Amino acid sequence: MQTKSMTALQLGQMIKKKEVSVKEAVQESLAQIADLDETLGSFVTVDEEGALKRAEEVQKGIDDGTITGALAGVPVAVKDNICTKDLLTTCSSKILSNFVPPYSAQAVDNLKAAGAVIVGKTNMDEFAMGSTTETSAYGVTRNPWNIEHVPGGSSGGSCAAVASCEVPYALGSDTGGSIRQPGSFCGVTGLKPTYGTVSRYGLIAYGSSLDQIGPIAKDISDCAAILEMIASYDKKDSTSVKRDAYDFTSALLDDVKGMKIGIPSDYLSAGLNEEVKAAVLKAAEVLKAKGAEVEEFQLSLVEYAIPAYYVIASAEASSNLARFDGVKYGYRAKDYNGLHNMYKKSRSEGFGEEVKRRIMLGSFVLSSGYYDAYYLKALRTKALIRQSFDRAFEKYDVILGPVAPTTAPKLGASLSDPLQMYLGDIYTISVNLAGLPGVSVPCGIDSNGLPIGVQLIGDCFQEKKIIRAAYAYEQARGNWQAPELAQKGVD
Repeated sequence: MQTKSMTALQLGQMIKKKEVSVKEAVQESLAQIADLDETLGSFVTVDEEGALKRAEEVQKGIDDGTITGALAGVPVAVKDNICTKDLLTTCSSKILSNFVPPYSAQAVDNLKAAGAVIVGKTNMDEFAMGSTTETSAYGVTRNPWNIEHVPGGSSGGSCAAVASCEVPYALGSDTGGSIRQPGSFCGVTGLKPTYGTVSRYGLIAYGSSLDQIGPIAKDISDCAAILEMIASYDKKDSTSVKRDAYDFTSALLDDVKGMKIGIPSDYLSAGLNEEVKAAVLKAAEVLKAKGAEVEEFQLSLVEYAIPAYYVIASAEASSNLARFDGVKYGYRAKDYNGLHNMYKKSRSEGFGEEVKRRIMLGSFVLSSGYYDAYYLKALRTKALIRQSFDRAFEKYDVILGPVAPTTAPKLGASLSDPLQMYLGDIYTISVNLAGLPGVSVPCGIDSNGLPIGVQLIGDCFQEKKIIRAAYAYEQARGNWQAPELAQKGVD
């Protein structure tokens, strides 16, 4: 029986009913990776031996009743900046090419406790710095809908792996849209939880005040179930929040009657592709037809989000990446003359261009002459953006808008113009600056056959509202097809 096109929950149900064994599910996933990944490049590391061994352990746990989760035995892929004990974790960078963590991220431990089987680590923009998964030291990842196009980034490997049915679900990380934007480009569902909901312990930091781990899957039901598994309070993470409840699947209701949905008119102005705009507004009409109240409003400060984000994220990156110096772990230059020369050569050879660009930008805005002019001003702007959302959520339950201004660009088109690539994050980064939850749901296909996503944003700790709106939309939209590449395989 072919299980590759099933959702994670469907496959979990089949395993529970003993219609499919855990080993068979894992073998099918590994076979799909073997068929497609030479073309797609979704994975940096595939752990075939470890996955099959783990499948036997999980099967035993399911059989004796000690593992009972809804996704027990279902294969999963993990983004390569999330630590996995005894399994290579490189952040898709040369500087961590030999790093095997002695511990796992808390989110990974939570997955394992629920009976997940990790099949491998997915490709990403180096240290999560990029929007196309082209800055990886291990080569580009391609979009399963059209291999001449990017999958988005930085969680492009995870999104491509789910879109191509290599795995039913995956973990990504979102610093400025890195789950939602590739989710939109690859036609999958990606959820970024409220900051602090999922522990960042074991997530190799890019921007500590912005990073958040989240689920990527075929639909919102899967994302809600995965979020229930990975969300938890963790005393090892000082930014972790103790929430009253972690029950997200109860929000899977086909009912949006009376729900107030706001569409920022700022998001529909110049720069937004007409096909993307039409698909997003059509999704809003679907929710309106189901009883939601939908109206446009002025969000304000949208144009300041990108400069504020890149100043703050780059400043935090320059600080976080200082630890990669060739001393304790990671890559060390072979030929050097003295300690300082070893630092310099190891970092020069180990980091890629985009990472160096952001480290230099971060060091510049934190330097004594420019700290007030740039970094403090960015922090004040961040606070104003948060206040702008607070005002909006006094009136609306959910904010609806596009995920990205266009569909997936062609490979190479973005790297030639970094500023244009940064501008592509205009609709996603405000969510991270304000610490809000957001989800990207497929809502259409453009004239080039590339998927379009609609973004639903909620107030802090209001994941249930966006899950409910996304579920009601999915019920009206109907089933979403996997791309042709995944169905046919590659010749």
